[in-house]
Amino acid sequence: MALFVPTLRRERALWRAGVARVAGVDEVGVAPACGPVVAAAVIVRPNTHRIAGVRDSKTLSAAQREALAPEVRRRALAVGVGAASVAEIDRLNIYHATHLAMRRALLRLGGHDHVLVDGMAIAGFEADVGPYDAIVDGDAHVYSIACASIVAKVVRDRLMARLAARYPGYGWEHNAGYATAEHRAAMAELGVTPFHRRSFITTRRALAGVEQLGFGLRSGGPPAAVIAGYVADVACAVASGDGRGSTGDEADAGPALG
Repeated sequence: MALFVPTLRRERALWRAGVARVAGVDEVGVAPACGPVVAAAVIVRPNTHRIAGVRDSKTLSAAQREALAPEVRRRALAVGVGAASVAEIDRLNIYHATHLAMRRALLRLGGHDHVLVDGMAIAGFEADVGPYDAIVDGDAHVYSIACASIVAKVVRDRLMARLAARYPGYGWEHNAGYATAEHRAAMAELGVTPFHRRSFITTRRALAGVEQLGFGLRSGGPPAAVIAGYVADVACAVASGDGRGSTGDEADAGPALG
């Protein structure tokens, strides 16, 4: 994989045009079989200098991401984190739930002038968030999106590690909920938890082949407010630069714009 160094070219063009609050947005957690989808939005300070080492979070080690995330937050003008719960993913589908998480992250910025979002154009997105540019591989090429990808990845990975302590045996602390062979085997042996996405084929196959084992499973998974609390707690810990949870509402993840 070629390692691209993201630049501020897109942001600088907007700054020169008088657009100050340019938000980069990215998500993590579209493909996993369980857990919420998490998005982050980052407004970098106009005419800032790049933080050394910032690039697409997928090309960084966990240790590198953990070191960079608090520095991104310290030097940013604003950071917002949002999520869509398992129940929302199953109700809306992952495509629409992802964009809901993005909108929630943007709401936590305290205002923005323009959005740079990773991926393809999103139907109806401008009506919700205002002017935006969709940039394929934006997390590899656009600095503010790369910053957002790091924050979102750290928040979600920490969240999955906390859930792994509640539901041991699935390996979420290192597979982040992706349908690895280890995870699929655990689903077959241990059953499906309330945090598994019932609309995903891996979960449907497990549900067809195993009996639930006393997880108190209910239709639709945990409500959005539960996920919002987890994400807010973990995001505050990232902001403080440590690995612990905390109280507070800095990165409240929803519900909003449902």
